[in-house]
Amino acid sequence: MAEKAKIAVLVSGGGTNLQALIDAERSGIIDSGEIVLVISNNEGAYALERAEKAGIEAHAVTKRAHGGQAGFEAAVRELLDSKGIDLIVLAGFLSILSEDFVKHYDHRIINIHPALIPSFCGPGYYGLKPHIAALERGVKVTGATVHYVNEIADGGEIISQKAVYIQDGDTPETLQRRVMEEAEWIILPQAVADICRGIVGA
Repeated sequence: MAEKAKIAVLVSGGGTNLQALIDAERSGIIDSGEIVLVISNNEGAYALERAEKAGIEAHAVTKRAHGGQAGFEAAVRELLDSKGIDLIVLAGFLSILSEDFVKHYDHRIINIHPALIPSFCGPGYYGLKPHIAALERGVKVTGATVHYVNEIADGGEIISQKAVYIQDGDTPETLQRRVMEEAEWIILPQAVADICRGIVGA
């Protein structure tokens, strides 16, 4: 077996998508990659605890501690490069990365977005907001999208999508949960698995 691709996961909150990735690695879905680093821009993120429980090196890196965006990104890059990271996964990471940062890791950063891009995406559409927008618009189908990250928010090449039907009586919270369970936690690990196989085989 060739050496596994090294994965870093960037998080801001509870880390449910991180957990889906950890579970997928343990179950063998992600067979050519290994999560070796978790970075959060939020010192209080539960995702850091999830990482530590799974035996994964975890760091909190904040803009405040590093004097703003440039210092923050420099610290993140130092961690990523020290580990020889092949693939960066944004899993509920709520900080916009600069064009310079994204270009440095061209086609090595992917993101999971809780809507079917190009619907309900771009600046300001994070957390519950895409689900609120979908319900307000009255769409019958929403879902999730895995895409490469470029300098445009949610503007990178789409890797995969999965649809989720909206049900009568859905609230933003129930819809968010169902999109996670029926779409995000399925297509994100699968995309990571596929990309890592490509990296290892390249």
